Amino acid sequence: MSLHVDLNSDLGEGAGHDADLFELISSANIATGFHVGDADSMHAAIARAKAHGVAIGAHPSLWDRENFGRRELPVSPGEVFDAVAYQVGIFSAIAAALKMRPNHVKPHGALYNMAVHHPKLADAIARAIKSVDSTLILFAPQKTDLARAGVEQGLQIAHEVFADRNYLANGELVPRTRPEALLRDPGEAAARVLRMLRQGKVQSVDGIDIDVRVETICVHSDTPGAVEFARSLRSALEDQDIAIRSPLRRAFSQ
Repeated sequence: MSLHVDLNSDLGEGAGHDADLFELISSANIATGFHVGDADSMHAAIARAKAHGVAIGAHPSLWDRENFGRRELPVSPGEVFDAVAYQVGIFSAIAAALKMRPNHVKPHGALYNMAVHHPKLADAIARAIKSVDSTLILFAPQKTDLARAGVEQGLQIAHEVFADRNYLANGELVPRTRPEALLRDPGEAAARVLRMLRQGKVQSVDGIDIDVRVETICVHSDTPGAVEFARSLRSALEDQDIAIRSPLRRAFSQ
């Protein structure tokens, strides 16, 4: 059976090279205004995705422009529900105006990291997505509260891994405060991603193998050298006859 995988990136965040990344990815996670961006940037990113045939998804965050949504904040499940429902709803409305239909949701930064191991926050995110559009795919790491919450709410899950981030032995990402958080070598990243796809394993910074399930791979747009990193990764995957394509929603695949 031939392999295929989604290649996603967080866009509409002002990194300055969205145009180049849209040529390399299959899914765009577009900032929805809470950590960066506004209606105009969402409109521009969605229009560009449409032109390149790239699937679009909302990238909701905690309200934290000062820290780019990467600082964990003391928020309640109710606040998270409202924030996610609001951002996904606004994004969906702008997409509809451009005759585009969102395909997925991927929480951003601290919200994503908190939801991985905070059951009530994960539940709030999944319920918020379902309240707007129950056919949206939720991007989440396997065996986490976020993935579990999505399944319990009847959402389709695309299990995500990160090409440009290192992992801890517990399966979580190395915090960005640590110097080894980022994986900067495209060749090393490509070899690691291929192992993830074929063996379902990734080695942590502690030298321990972790089980992973890979349906979508993230390359951050603000990682140094992001465009060349994404280009190298895509080329390595295609050289191994691995097709790059966005995940199909159940509503479209039946």
